[in-house]
Amino acid sequence: MNTSLQATASDRPKTVPSSTPRFPAWMREPLLHFVLLGGVLFAADHVISSRAGDPHVIVIDEKVDAEARDVFEKARGRAPNEDELYALRKVWLDNEVLYREGLKMQVDRGDPAIRDRVIFKALSNIDASVKMPPITDKMLKDWLESHRDKYDEPARYDFNEAVLSGERSESTVRAFTEALNRGQPGDSQAGLRVFTGRPLSNVEQSYGADFAKALAGTAAGHWHALSAKDGWHVVQLTVITPAKAADFDSLRGVLSADLTDATLAEQRSAAVRALAKEYTIKVEKTEPAKP
Repeated sequence: MNTSLQATASDRPKTVPSSTPRFPAWMREPLLHFVLLGGVLFAADHVISSRAGDPHVIVIDEKVDAEARDVFEKARGRAPNEDELYALRKVWLDNEVLYREGLKMQVDRGDPAIRDRVIFKALSNIDASVKMPPITDKMLKDWLESHRDKYDEPARYDFNEAVLSGERSESTVRAFTEALNRGQPGDSQAGLRVFTGRPLSNVEQSYGADFAKALAGTAAGHWHALSAKDGWHVVQLTVITPAKAADFDSLRGVLSADLTDATLAEQRSAAVRALAKEYTIKVEKTEPAKP
């Protein structure tokens, strides 16, 4: 049977922009994002969190961790690791502090048992005290230099993949690759998947770090047998679009908005952390996160 490469619309994965955040990024966001995220993640945790006892003592126990694990697993399809569970505890703690501060200010009037609204009102009170200093070009340029990975356009790769039907052992894949490079018919049929404009980070996410590194080092126009995290693949690099540094002038407005958001978020974070010092935080022993 002659070798046949057939491309179909369904075989052409959509390009994923380089700005698409990978999951670990959310853990590095300022407190405001934790607070807003927490309002969603733990909107119902008043059901499991008792208000009895000393209002100045906050206990992080297995009930909190169980709720965090449950929400995380439903969203991500896996259990959180230790770092992720720690970040989720911080989400809960920040919201618990804001909730109790809201109760002290009696902003729950008219909103009985509506936790997220109480948190929002307490945070709004903090917002009244935050202030953005005048933004200078130096501040914007310093922000750009410290966040190049967010604004620079990465190198992008266009490549094809011949998807073999049936066995994909190393020997089979290498034999098929050689047949394609010789322009000779082979003994198997394959579909053609076309990838365009993919940054290496995206390729690494899909195929693994070793595959991405090998792809970047291949000669364009030739078929290569490359090992990925899910087995062997037959790929052909077609075009590399060079990386492009961000242009300061064209991004001035975006940089100003991002710097403002980050600065105000840091101020909110400091304000909530200061409030947390008024409470005694107790962490009860909990079961470790599932592997």
